[in-house]
Amino acid sequence: MDKNDKSPVSALTPSVPTDYLAVTEHIARMAEEFDRFNYFYLTQTIERRCIPVITLGNETSDRAVIYVGAHHGAEWLTATCLLRFAGDFCRALRDDIDKYGLDVKRLASERLIYVVPMLNCDGVDLAIHGPGETGPLRQRRIAMNGSDDFTTWQANARGVDLNHNYDAGFREYKRIEKDLGILSGCRSRYAGEYPESEHEVGALCNFIRFNTNIRAGLTLHTQGEVIYSGDTRSAPGALRLGREIARMTGYTLDAPEDEAARYGGMTDWMTSVMHIPCFTVECGRGKNPLPATELDAVYE
Repeated sequence: MDKNDKSPVSALTPSVPTDYLAVTEHIARMAEEFDRFNYFYLTQTIERRCIPVITLGNETSDRAVIYVGAHHGAEWLTATCLLRFAGDFCRALRDDIDKYGLDVKRLASERLIYVVPMLNCDGVDLAIHGPGETGPLRQRRIAMNGSDDFTTWQANARGVDLNHNYDAGFREYKRIEKDLGILSGCRSRYAGEYPESEHEVGALCNFIRFNTNIRAGLTLHTQGEVIYSGDTRSAPGALRLGREIARMTGYTLDAPEDEAARYGGMTDWMTSVMHIPCFTVECGRGKNPLPATELDAVYE
């Protein structure tokens, strides 16, 4: 890659995983490159990383959707995809180019997209950089993980799996936790002490609650090339919308086979509690973490 090329697309064809620093630097570059590019911070994590939210389109629109990436540390590739999407959207708007048969300029004047590229900033950096070099915090992290290899780490810095921390079937899931032998913070699947106990999830839920313009949600995970929709009966229009997303992506619209995966997620909470259509898209195939070389195929 030409080191002088500041195109967001080329910058997000990495040979290394996308960590929190790469996300913040890339957002700053896009803010410099595009006039109609705005962002703010959702909250601060326990390790004082600020979670960015990008806004694309008309910020006064009463019809918005929200896209969320990297609930899980090892699934940092989803953040890369969302950042590439934001760059493509802004470039199409600036250059007045249609995308996928859509008039982007008209879309941006009538609609709004909130993009949260990396919800689990602490967990991503743990998965990529490991537990740190010295001190008691390193030993606590290793104890939660069971080893000093953090490449498959999914939880946040406290050992809570953010995608089980929503108030949707939380009590039922806590019973499953016991059957799985999960009693405290660990690499994956610990739901926390109570729903929305984590800064990341609590702030996101409040954002969705108080922004009544949000009409649908999408949360990106890896892997499996499948789409999960939650309880479509609780969210008007969800089944139709899910079938359309499946048609466009070629992914299968399905329900999770793993009982533990049916509780406590963003999709379950948005559909069953907020009655807003939401979908979990499991991007790509392989074993987590998917390598950065899969970005082009997953993004397309």
